Amino acid sequence: MPISMSTAGGLLLCRAQPPSVRPAAHLLREPLLLAPAGERWSVLTPQNKPWRAGGAPDGEAHRVDEVLTGWATALAVGVNWPVLGLWWDGGRTGFALAAGFRRTIGYGWHADGTPDGDPAALRTLGARLAMDPVFDLAALEELARPDPASDARARLTGLVAVLGRTGLALPPGLSPGEPADRLREAAKVVPGAERVEWSGWRDAVRAEFDAVDHGPLGPWLRAPRLLGTAQLAAGVPLLLWGARTRNPGWAAAGALLTAHGAVALTRTPSGGAG
Repeated sequence: MPISMSTAGGLLLCRAQPPSVRPAAHLLREPLLLAPAGERWSVLTPQNKPWRAGGAPDGEAHRVDEVLTGWATALAVGVNWPVLGLWWDGGRTGFALAAGFRRTIGYGWHADGTPDGDPAALRTLGARLAMDPVFDLAALEELARPDPASDARARLTGLVAVLGRTGLALPPGLSPGEPADRLREAAKVVPGAERVEWSGWRDAVRAEFDAVDHGPLGPWLRAPRLLGTAQLAAGVPLLLWGARTRNPGWAAAGALLTAHGAVALTRTPSGGAG
């Protein structure tokens, strides 16, 4: 389905406070606005439109769901909190949930609200976010049932409402379905919002080291040499594939895996004391 350039957009919801999100978001190499979004939640709002021709560095249009899925996967690499990417393209809406090295899951709705995906994804969403297995799960499963009164935007808004039970509270103006330009302007005035911009690999590696020493990324980035090697082995091919296909989301995932692996190897002692 063609992407509607006027209404395409997305948000990244992180189950962590902004100080924990900042180091990983830095390595996405995208200008973003980071803001608190309720209890133990943060929201990242893209400042550009890499899914559209002219807005992406390679000058080619990409599917919004692919970009947001790649970003969510990239952010979740090497951290101990899940990332939920919400996306819409003027006709369809959906989400992608990433959590560490677990398989990224996704679900969507057509323009008229018809579900499009495996309902098991909604159950997995509830489980990974530690939601109530009875009441919350029932509310999530409702989103997978036919409802002539709900269009795609209403479905995504309903999902956000259910997530409110976990403490999520999107700031005013950051509503699913809003055009990317309007989201950007709304994010600028959110109390506590801060810009996260790429400033080169030197600062990125410094941010990684800081995360190891002070943030919740530490337990992951202090992993054994075997994990660092595995991250590099997975990250380099993914980075090359993302560059070859010119997909900014998956390229970011490869870059993050590679960076995490390199930092893990750097921080792992090469040998023990005799």
